[in-house]
Amino acid sequence: EKKCYLGTEKRVKLEREFFLCVFCLLAALLPPASSCPAPCLCSSDGLVVDCGGRGLSSLPPLHLLPQGSRSLLLANNKLASLGASAFANLSSLEELDLSNNYLDNLPGGLFRDMSNLTRLTLHNNSLTVMDRELFQSLDLSLNGLSSVPLGLLDELQSLRWLSLAGNRLHGLERAAFEPLANLQHLELGQNPWECDCNLRDFKHWMEWLLYRGGKVDAVECTLPKDLRGRDIRGVPVEMFNYCLQLEDENGGGEGGGGGGEPQSDCVRARYRPVSVRRAIGTVVIAGVVCGIVCIMMVAAAAYGCIYASLMAKYQRELKKRQPLMGDGEADGEDREEKQISSVA
Repeated sequence: EKKCYLGTEKRVKLEREFFLCVFCLLAALLPPASSCPAPCLCSSDGLVVDCGGRGLSSLPPLHLLPQGSRSLLLANNKLASLGASAFANLSSLEELDLSNNYLDNLPGGLFRDMSNLTRLTLHNNSLTVMDRELFQSLDLSLNGLSSVPLGLLDELQSLRWLSLAGNRLHGLERAAFEPLANLQHLELGQNPWECDCNLRDFKHWMEWLLYRGGKVDAVECTLPKDLRGRDIRGVPVEMFNYCLQLEDENGGGEGGGGGGEPQSDCVRARYRPVSVRRAIGTVVIAGVVCGIVCIMMVAAAAYGCIYASLMAKYQRELKKRQPLMGDGEADGEDREEKQISSVA
């Protein structure tokens, strides 16, 4: 019995070791379960990580993000600053939402490793400085921006959607937006625009953007008083003619940008104040007038030809009738002579 008991115990031990080895082997073969950093919520497929509205004053452990995550939502928190390597090794992310936080600057190279990032939302922060990176969509609304410095957007050639709404912008430099060759949508509403000479060149740039199929929302003037409430897109370009006189009086030293800073000769030559839509309209109207004149000339020529043809026909018929009329007159004269001789 003792031998039988020892054999049974040995067999049970061997079975346990066997099942333990099988379990370890299966655990090694199965893919690891995706993690999710606390206190965030992750979608079942791990593509969306929602850390919004958690009262975070610092970033969660982003190294615990599920592999292949595409969206990271950090809106409605208390983030005031970000480290330069905060988003390192997150190349799979395509969307990053940092809206409704307390960010006042973005360090250089913050998004350097995010090669697939196409949408960055930063509205309702306190940004005054940001890094120049490549995006297709950039939301800078409700940030208290008072200017867009020259060169700030030079590295954003692929940008297609930009919002500067709800800031403190009075004017904008046209040269600051010239690099945005692929921009299709621009939001500028809810800013205290001063529709004077400092906004003239930017108005021409907006017209060019609209001409090539882009969209710009309403840009309502706050100053001067006679333009208050009007959309600058509907203000005739002739109302800015006095700006040229001011430039001539000042020797051409002041530019048309928002800061009133001097512009070099090459910049002034590059950004000439030309209204593309007005020029196209002039060409169309001139073409219509020329077409009408040409039609009238053709009609007059046709009328002249028809009139000449009718007159020629009339002259020919008149010449044919003249000999007949001459014979009748001669017979009448002979009859009269005969009657006179008989009476005599």
